[in-house]
Amino acid sequence: MGSRFWPVSTPSRPKQLLPLGSERPLIVDTVERLDGLVPPERIRVLTGASLVEPIRHATGLPASSFLVEPAARGTCPVLAWAAWTIEREHPGAVLASIHADHVIDPPASFRALLADSAHVAAREGLLLTTAIVPTRPEPGYGYIEPGEVVGGHGTAEVRKVRRFVEKPDRETATGYVRDGYLWNSGIFVWSAATFLRELRATAPDVAAALEHLERDDVDAFFREVPVTTVDEAVLERSDRVGTVPATFAWDDVGAWEALGRTRQADADGNVSVGAVHAVEAHRNIVWSEDGRVVLFGVDDLVVVRTGDVTFVTTRTRSPDLKALLARLPSTLGGSAS
Repeated sequence: MGSRFWPVSTPSRPKQLLPLGSERPLIVDTVERLDGLVPPERIRVLTGASLVEPIRHATGLPASSFLVEPAARGTCPVLAWAAWTIEREHPGAVLASIHADHVIDPPASFRALLADSAHVAAREGLLLTTAIVPTRPEPGYGYIEPGEVVGGHGTAEVRKVRRFVEKPDRETATGYVRDGYLWNSGIFVWSAATFLRELRATAPDVAAALEHLERDDVDAFFREVPVTTVDEAVLERSDRVGTVPATFAWDDVGAWEALGRTRQADADGNVSVGAVHAVEAHRNIVWSEDGRVVLFGVDDLVVVRTGDVTFVTTRTRSPDLKALLARLPSTLGGSAS
């Protein structure tokens, strides 16, 4: 649900439905970013049943646009299901897998890069992941060690992937940035057929369950597949993977601190959403959904007011919300008894 945006983000209102990157929900920005690249009837939203109606209401997409997961089993099974479905409906199609919690600018560069990446993926039979040039050491991201240029088309310069690295500690992340590693954005481009072929070669435990899809038994497929990510099951094992450095600014809106990067700050560095009044206050992030928040003489705080909860922490501690929720009672949205 995006626990790092507690108490605003809830299971019924995950962060993708919040206006964290602009004045509109992230999912709306994501769909509109595809305008001119993907016809509306070719958009597919992979989500759970409880979020279909909220996303339809926000985006206006029809019910036919949704692939509804019977159970959350990780990115590899759901992308395998999507690739199988798309290949059946549109043989030879190239798909782009994008997240609904990214902030990207400018959209035109994003569309151009995905179009050029799709051309390369179809021509060369590659699994392409979009990589981001880091702007800071970030322990919360996965990294790619890029190799030599192996091809490309237009704005898409394809590099060999020497290795993928999962989320490092801050000291290691600092070294990665210094040594030219890239962030793994999780934005993928590949033909459905290529992905299914590589899935069978690298993840036979997932591929074996595809027989259930042949019988249109999606529930059985999700019951049988293991929980696994596409990075671990396919990308880290395949020799058909390339990375394309992004030509656009990118942010993974992962915690309240991200609003300091994605939203416009005032002259004192404060970022505010809702009714906020700040006096002698600097570099604060404030979110108010009801009532007014007044700050006086405080710096570098995160203040969130919603419903009957007011949450206050420092910007440096805001990414650690999972630790807080583990100690909160369930009546406050936590997991402690």
